[in-house]
Amino acid sequence: MNTTLKGMTRDLGVDIVSFGGTKNGLLFGEAIISFVPDLTADMRFYRKQLNQLFSKMRFIAAQFEAYLANELWLENARNANAMARLLASRLSEIPQITITQKVYVNSVFVTMPAAWIPVLQEKFMFYTWDEARNEVRLMCSFNTLEEHIEELIIAIRELAE
Repeated sequence: MNTTLKGMTRDLGVDIVSFGGTKNGLLFGEAIISFVPDLTADMRFYRKQLNQLFSKMRFIAAQFEAYLANELWLENARNANAMARLLASRLSEIPQITITQKVYVNSVFVTMPAAWIPVLQEKFMFYTWDEARNEVRLMCSFNTLEEHIEELIIAIRELAE
């Protein structure tokens, strides 16, 4: 996908967006962006009720200036998505692995032999998505490198032998 933040939110008629920073490189913080003030007049009260208003909010908000400048958020997201596509490509070379869902973003869902899952989880962080099917969810992030993917592929190939 090659679009702007405005192109995938306001231009599509989105009313409110939860714009996450934590999972895409920020130390801490999520922003709520409202395009319809009538719907969000009381947002400031909701934030406090839901423990989303912190005493030093300006420090959390300061991260967003760098995050949004020069589209760092998009660069981070593109890396995560590209690494997921690379991971899926490399996993598709292993006969015991089946990719169960199309890779659109930074997640790759695969099935693998049940015995492999706990062994891999000793070294790599991932969750079992569907235990009955031995389906796991593998996530790539803003700082995933090709080397990280290769480490996982090597570990899986060792199990496959």
